[in-house]
Amino acid sequence: MKHIQRKMMRKLGVGAVALSLLLSALPAVAADQDKTMLELRLQSGSNTAIVNGQNANITKPYSKSGALMVPAGIFKKAFNSKIRLAEDNVVKITSGTHVVSLTIGSRTAWVRGHKVTLPAPPEMSSGILMVPLRQVAEGLGGKLEKNGAGIIIRMEAQEEAGTVAEETPNIDNDEGKTQIGNSYYDWSMNYPTGLVIGQGGGDESISTFMDENSAYYMEVHTASQPVPLNADDLLQQLVQAAKETGETVIDRKSFPKAKVPYARVITKDGDGVLWENRQYYDNGRLYVVYFSDAKATNYKDLAQYAGLLNSFKTSFNAQDKSIKDLSTVVGGTREAGNPDYGVSLSIPAGWKMDDQRMQYESNDGSSFRMKITSAPADGKLENWGQQLQKWLSDSFVSTAYEAQKTYPLEVAGVQGLVQEYRYNFGDGWVKEYNVLIQQNGYRYLAEYAVPEKVSKGNDQFNALISSLQIDFQTVASNFGQLEEDDYLTDKTKTVKKTSKAYEYTVNIPRYWTAISDQFELGDVEYQFTGGRFSVKIDNDQSFELTVSQLKDFYDKQAKNYKNLKVEEVKDVTFAGVPAVSFTFHRIEEGIGYTGHQLVLERDGKTYTVTTTLNDANNTAVQSNALDSTLNSFNFVK
Repeated sequence: MKHIQRKMMRKLGVGAVALSLLLSALPAVAADQDKTMLELRLQSGSNTAIVNGQNANITKPYSKSGALMVPAGIFKKAFNSKIRLAEDNVVKITSGTHVVSLTIGSRTAWVRGHKVTLPAPPEMSSGILMVPLRQVAEGLGGKLEKNGAGIIIRMEAQEEAGTVAEETPNIDNDEGKTQIGNSYYDWSMNYPTGLVIGQGGGDESISTFMDENSAYYMEVHTASQPVPLNADDLLQQLVQAAKETGETVIDRKSFPKAKVPYARVITKDGDGVLWENRQYYDNGRLYVVYFSDAKATNYKDLAQYAGLLNSFKTSFNAQDKSIKDLSTVVGGTREAGNPDYGVSLSIPAGWKMDDQRMQYESNDGSSFRMKITSAPADGKLENWGQQLQKWLSDSFVSTAYEAQKTYPLEVAGVQGLVQEYRYNFGDGWVKEYNVLIQQNGYRYLAEYAVPEKVSKGNDQFNALISSLQIDFQTVASNFGQLEEDDYLTDKTKTVKKTSKAYEYTVNIPRYWTAISDQFELGDVEYQFTGGRFSVKIDNDQSFELTVSQLKDFYDKQAKNYKNLKVEEVKDVTFAGVPAVSFTFHRIEEGIGYTGHQLVLERDGKTYTVTTTLNDANNTAVQSNALDSTLNSFNFVK
């Protein structure tokens, strides 16, 4: 079984993950309806602030690049501002109608809709988000003045803005709700006073919570689990997961006689934080509960939360009005889209959602995405369709794709064009529908793809397209010239890349996508439909040892795996220096591909240049692009 997604906190660090919850955990000062003045007094290097006349302990402000960095939570404590962590480390601080949008680690910010450059980027310090005082305070409508060695910030108390309130975490504001859960994923638990609801990032299968006083942090994950698991199976999975993440298992136990059998482990992670993790199997799903108390020093300290943890149930009583439902599923779908582009649609419940990129994916391999680009001045819908067909024939060999039909269709109130085709990388045929719309100088491309083995005909496509709504004036209002459609990039055009540090140049096709392209740092990698190109540079391992290890590797692999065939190993000259060339063919999960590795040495550095190209994508256009790239590789002084 593919292991369930790792804990968010492990990915981002304790401070960054809990940020949206932690920032909301400070007590707020209620705003008077008569717009009373709120006041904050603080000083660099002092952990005492005066908040509306009362002393308060805060993280010490400090100076950086000419800016006074203060804990972001102070704006909630003093001015009742709302603070929310969105995707990609974006932090939004709001007060009434004023919005300041920051990105952790970036000097670029948006203040009241205007792009500004900060003197210093927001940063995490000992788990606390620190932000530049002046830019945030003034962005929220505050006034600053010097007071000796300190600073006074005054701001009118703001009324709550309805649209802002909807975007912020809720702290105990659900009157009459004593339980919380998700009706779609069938779970519920107690809803204690002060529980802060985090943001799910568009994925309802993950819910995050924190106590308003930062006493604990909690996550609930759900995933499909077609194979039944008993309590011992669950315990084994928990222990194995702890080992894989380098945690120390302090206590473990299974509960086979519980109403819903489950297992529990208590672990200590690399940061010394104690976790109680539980797994349940029910409803054809695996439920995983992660719980931590950063202040706990002994595993027995977690026993104080047994009431909350033991209240977790793999069921949701829709008739019980005391349960707050976190699910946004209505009629089997969820609302999705991106208001910046005026796009909205209904996505099947259970799909992974990325509204920012307008990319949506099901566990069965189905996917839907929207891409909006600028239209050429003389661009026609029919010509665009022909260009997309050419991309298909340039990217797939004739036996690996089939163009089926093209027909007009009204979409979002305008006339569009639908192209139906199928392709096969080697692991099964996929049916794809491209919907092309051109309006007001912009092109809208909707792509729906579904593996034929799980396809239910046109029903899902028709449902998605019928739900698609587009305000075609929005893009023109919010954007100027957008990027060109990457499908239409001329595959013969290249850009010359140079590495001064490693003294070489290479021409990279413009249609390739960079995975890593920091040429001065060493390793680089690009990918394209069905293929890859990479350069790896080793300053420590010799040419002879690298060649010896590769020969040994391919020899063993060829003997042990019938799906790998080493076609050729020979001495060649590459970029004007002696090299060893390895050529092999492999079939992996049904996908056949040819690989080519070139190993060479120059000035004590070992270079390994690798290319791969799927059989299904080994067209003359793609093969020529790879050959041209290899031939362009040259060393320079």
